[in-house]
Amino acid sequence: MTINFSKRTASVLAIASIGGHWIELQRLTPLFKDHDVTFISNKSFLDSKVNGSKYYNVPDANKDQKFNLIKCFCMVFVRVAVLRPGVIITTGAAPGLMGIVIGRIFGAKTIWIDSIANVEKLSLSGRIATKIADRVYTQWSHLSTGKIVYSGNLL
Repeated sequence: MTINFSKRTASVLAIASIGGHWIELQRLTPLFKDHDVTFISNKSFLDSKVNGSKYYNVPDANKDQKFNLIKCFCMVFVRVAVLRPGVIITTGAAPGLMGIVIGRIFGAKTIWIDSIANVEKLSLSGRIATKIADRVYTQWSHLSTGKIVYSGNLL
């Protein structure tokens, strides 16, 4: 089998960790209806939640699970390299940030939407994303700045 790394096979790559991040990402799915979307998350059973879209599972990882962070990064890297999405959108956390970093390397437009749970300040991943992503959104108006955009919330 030959892989054509220059061909885009997904127009949108949507990435989120399980829980609130995944729920918020799922609330965005009406925006994807006219696009070929592929999902990545960290629980295999979520493949039943993507309505026929492609789904890939990556290891659950956080700053306290160094080995899983490396495995997750490698798996996200391969998916982005093969899929070559035009846009990567994420509601967090670690796999989404990895997708944003890798997406920039491959020329994808990148969008970070910080979780509504972050009322006082952006998440650590969100603060890192402000330095990397093309667009960063907050769900709280008082957290918006020149680089961080408020456009409402997903709940």
